[in-house]
Amino acid sequence: MGDGRSDQRHAERRARMVDRHIARRGIHNERVLEAMRSVPREHFVPRALAREAHADRPLPIGGGQTISQPYVVAMMTDAAEVSADDVVLEVGTGSGYGAAVLGRVAGAVWTIERDPRLAATAEERLAALGCDNVHVVRGDGTLGWPPGAPYDAIVVTAGGPSVPTALRDQLSDGGRLVMPVGADRHNQELIRERRVGDGVRVDRLGLVRFVPLVGEQGWDDLSAEPADGPWE
Repeated sequence: MGDGRSDQRHAERRARMVDRHIARRGIHNERVLEAMRSVPREHFVPRALAREAHADRPLPIGGGQTISQPYVVAMMTDAAEVSADDVVLEVGTGSGYGAAVLGRVAGAVWTIERDPRLAATAEERLAALGCDNVHVVRGDGTLGWPPGAPYDAIVVTAGGPSVPTALRDQLSDGGRLVMPVGADRHNQELIRERRVGDGVRVDRLGLVRFVPLVGEQGWDDLSAEPADGPWE
């Protein structure tokens, strides 16, 4: 973290970013907006990119991965309808930024990452911020994390060909799953599934572009993909 003056400048930039790029684009859930204002995105990007941390776009974090666009993080958190006592699973920890935001609005967050290096770095960052209700685990995110189930919400931060059965099975009754789904790895549709008894209700939330969801119940290889973000 920076000194007091630097932290204040970052806080002011975050507030402007939330006002201009999130609230004005239709996200009105005050708990989500406050989480976006309070989580220091500059803490989750390489130091050389700190001045760009509050631009509303994805940024590289190394290893071909990105930190998600702030609007996308807010939109998915809002779509998951997370409440203060919910237990949430995030699939694809990445930098840890999305998990930190979820941690501000949920009771407990489990976030799973397949890349051990990313998982370790995210865990350190989250601990430094005092995100005590966020737990990083390493593994195949397409299989979820059964020890923490059932989940009130699941947020998947990579695009898959379909919703993994393992994730759907780990939702509580009434639970929401938000995920990009598409038949090719370049284009997806963001959907929200709500589990109702033995069935699901699906809402379609718009076209998006995410990195591929790799794993047993996702894509089986990594290839060059576009950075995550909505189609504008």
